[in-house]
Amino acid sequence: MVRVVSSSTVKPPPRPRHRIPLTSWDVAMLSTDYIQKGLLFHKPPSPPMFHVVDHLAAALGDALGDYYPVAGRLVTDQHRDELGNVEGYSVSIGCDGQGVEIVHALADGVSIADVIPPDADVPRVVQSFFPLGDAVGFDGHELPLFVVQVTELADGVFVGFVCNHALADGTALWDFLNAWAEIARARLNLATPEGEAPRPLTSCRAPLLERWSADGGAASPIVQACADLSELIERSEPPPLRTRMLHFSAESLASLKERARQELLTAGDTAGAAALTRFQALSSLAWRCITRARRPAPEQGTTCRAAINNRARLRPALSAEYFGNSIDAVSTEAPVRASMLLERDRHGWAAAAVGRAVAAHDDEAIRARVAAWMAKPVVYTMRWYDPHGTTVGSSPRFDMYGCDFGWGRPVAVRSGKANKVDGRMSLYPGRDGGGSVDAEVSLTPEHMSALEQDEEFWAAVSMGAPAPEGKL
Repeated sequence: MVRVVSSSTVKPPPRPRHRIPLTSWDVAMLSTDYIQKGLLFHKPPSPPMFHVVDHLAAALGDALGDYYPVAGRLVTDQHRDELGNVEGYSVSIGCDGQGVEIVHALADGVSIADVIPPDADVPRVVQSFFPLGDAVGFDGHELPLFVVQVTELADGVFVGFVCNHALADGTALWDFLNAWAEIARARLNLATPEGEAPRPLTSCRAPLLERWSADGGAASPIVQACADLSELIERSEPPPLRTRMLHFSAESLASLKERARQELLTAGDTAGAAALTRFQALSSLAWRCITRARRPAPEQGTTCRAAINNRARLRPALSAEYFGNSIDAVSTEAPVRASMLLERDRHGWAAAAVGRAVAAHDDEAIRARVAAWMAKPVVYTMRWYDPHGTTVGSSPRFDMYGCDFGWGRPVAVRSGKANKVDGRMSLYPGRDGGGSVDAEVSLTPEHMSALEQDEEFWAAVSMGAPAPEGKL
């Protein structure tokens, strides 16, 4: 259904070679899937003012002037002691300008309506909009760290972005994409004298490329004590999953928050009620309802984990423009029994538990985690996955719908198959703005069928994504 027409390499402007050492946050991602996020657009006006792929490639080349590590490759160095014995290996980004890849593809007979059908699972065809489907961070030694696939639909364009997770987290990736989009828009308004090449453009979003270190000095390579770094890499195929995109309006989220707040006030937890956020209300709703859909034993323990941005929590704060990974995963306290979590009027308690986990993640906690990791470095693999827990990722704070490359705002945001497991929910901003949120929920077919029968969950889902036929 999707066929590749062409592929080309886009390189940054020439610059001196150098290396950027990976931090603890980066190295931990070497066995993690590449990030796969994409934007669906209407087709540019007809007749087109420009060729979409050429336009995007030209702007991407300019964007790589500031974001040149994106065009590099991972490099491994061997470290020896004074006697010549191998102590281990470290990984850096070799900024040698190897380039990124841009793929042009056609999806014959596929329309926008096929990609975002109402009240249905995310279609499998979306997975074919993303290259490097099975790549993990370590593969960046040979593969590009960033690949974009531009897929032409019958009435639209899907632009799929694939980014090595050891290079950047979601915050950094969306900053880069918005800088690229800013340059693309500017190029359309750039008057170039006939016979002259367009001058390179830059974005106002200059990234901070210097890697963070706990002591405030220059970051040093992190040496992994092992015979071969590839031994730390695990590749696994998750079970078959169903994924749905569900819409929560600002009004629905406010109602969820108020319900949880009233439960906390009734229970006498005024501090928890005062600190409550919409994120806590939605995450805890998913935690309760996903747990119920799994039909666990009453004594089964369960937790809610959420990805959290460290930048503003560090002291001194790390620049918002920091380009790299600066995230952790926070978790609710020691696993709570499923029977307790699912008791009536426990939504408020669950929301407060998520809030305590977030509040506890301050500068001291972040530095303690880094110190513990440095004492015993690890690479995250599926062994870290809790099949009884709920995981919340991505963020509605990411400016996804600001990525206008010159022919209008995106119609929708979608992701590929990467980094999906049973019980994962990724949060995106709602296209209508105003504080609305779109939640991408992935579950096994059995668990998704059970969730579709959950009255508490579907009562909160808004009309932008109506409940399945016959539900509520």
